[in-house]
Amino acid sequence: MITKDMIISDIISLHPETLHVFREFNLDCYECQIADIETVGHGAGVHNVALEQLLTSLNSAIKN
Repeated sequence: MITKDMIISDIISLHPETLHVFREFNLDCYECQIADIETVGHGAGVHNVALEQLLTSLNSAIKN
């Protein structure tokens, strides 16, 4: 399960199928070096993204 405290680059490494979700939410953090230290929760906050919707979409992507 993906949580708000997980590091973005770790999620993408473990679950590359989530990359499209980050793109859909206009989170280009995966292209930035900060992805190695930035949590999902922080990235959502900085980019004004609804965290719960993002987490739901990310977790749905890894279940399929």
